[in-house]
Amino acid sequence: MENQMTNQEERANRIKKLMESPTYRLATDDPDFLEHNDLRGNRLQLEYLKPEWTMRKQGIRSTVIVFGSARLLSHEQLEEAFSQLDEQLKQKPDDKDLLLKYRQLEKRKKYVKYYDEARKFAAIVSKRFQDECRYDFVVVTGGGPGIMEAANRGADDVGARSIGLNIDLPREQTPNPFISPQLCFQFRYFALRKMHFLMRAKALLAFPGGFGTFDELFEVLTLIQTQKVPPLPIVLMGVEYWSKAVSFEFLAQEGFISEDDINLFKITDSAEQAVEFINDFYHGIPPI
Repeated sequence: MENQMTNQEERANRIKKLMESPTYRLATDDPDFLEHNDLRGNRLQLEYLKPEWTMRKQGIRSTVIVFGSARLLSHEQLEEAFSQLDEQLKQKPDDKDLLLKYRQLEKRKKYVKYYDEARKFAAIVSKRFQDECRYDFVVVTGGGPGIMEAANRGADDVGARSIGLNIDLPREQTPNPFISPQLCFQFRYFALRKMHFLMRAKALLAFPGGFGTFDELFEVLTLIQTQKVPPLPIVLMGVEYWSKAVSFEFLAQEGFISEDDINLFKITDSAEQAVEFINDFYHGIPPI
């Protein structure tokens, strides 16, 4: 009897070990297996299919891309940041790092207006179409803070949907709270994220930003210039910023781009004028 019990226990333990073995996992439930380099193609395919399938299911037909710095703040966020920094400086008035942060915050003051313009633009565009129960010109951002938050927030202000295409980064990026939950995605691969930005895009707004904004903007300009994607209206928001950040006229004068390439975009400081540029591009009849 004792031997029989021992054999049953041994049998159960063996089966338990087998079922706990990584090789017994279903391939689709095995994260270690899915991380292998040989599975990169499958991961790329899945990262294409999941957002595509979801957006089709949600009826998203066309989008407006909004790019811009994650570091730009709203009035409220700037005031809170100054308040916290003031308290720290009271304790350490000569701290060089704190003084540098203070100077950087001072520079942020003149950019607050772009948070407001991004929010306003998204509200205008989103309300125009989603009031008609059309999921066209749906605002899509990189899903993070700053200008991205402002654009998603503008859509949320008028009860409209908007999309966030977040990216897995070494420093964790939390989705901003104004993205529609059913349209909040996370990507591993920048290439697939860029593809989804453009697949339904009918317009692009680029606000002041850094490397990420420049990367996305110039890639789209290159794709249009080389006729890899159909032309679409591109608006650079921030007359002073863009005139200092990039000298497009210099590039044309030196022959690195043609004079016609400068006509690929418009520059303004106004959300209303950005809407007007887009409207003019489509001759007052937005594509279906």
